[in-house]
Amino acid sequence: VQLQAYGGGLVQAGGSLRLSCATSGLTSDDYAIGWFRQAPGKEREDISCISGSDGSTAYRKSVKGRFTISTDNAKNTVFLQMNSLKPEDTAVYFCAAVVGDVWRMIDLPSYTIATMRKGYWGQGTLVTVSS
Repeated sequence: VQLQAYGGGLVQAGGSLRLSCATSGLTSDDYAIGWFRQAPGKEREDISCISGSDGSTAYRKSVKGRFTISTDNAKNTVFLQMNSLKPEDTAVYFCAAVVGDVWRMIDLPSYTIATMRKGYWGQGTLVTVSS
């Protein structure tokens, strides 16, 4: 499984960006995929995830209502639409997938635990939000 994140850039506070994560090697619906971010000097944190099994989604509280995760029809690309961006959203954003499990009504903690244990990671893309 390979993932490639792109779409980062510089945006003013209040603006929007859409990140994309191109995937290859996901041969069934038994996967979950999502996004993490890491700001300078801080630990990596989970943001959002989506189930390949039933399409359910989950979000970190601080981004809920501003960010939306989705996939294209072929499920080859995962998107993170980010609206109302804030300077504290500045970070390197990573996409990650975990395969081999059926995910029903996905939750972020379970996805994060599984990804940290056996996930596939893409390289990050930098998002900078200016004030």
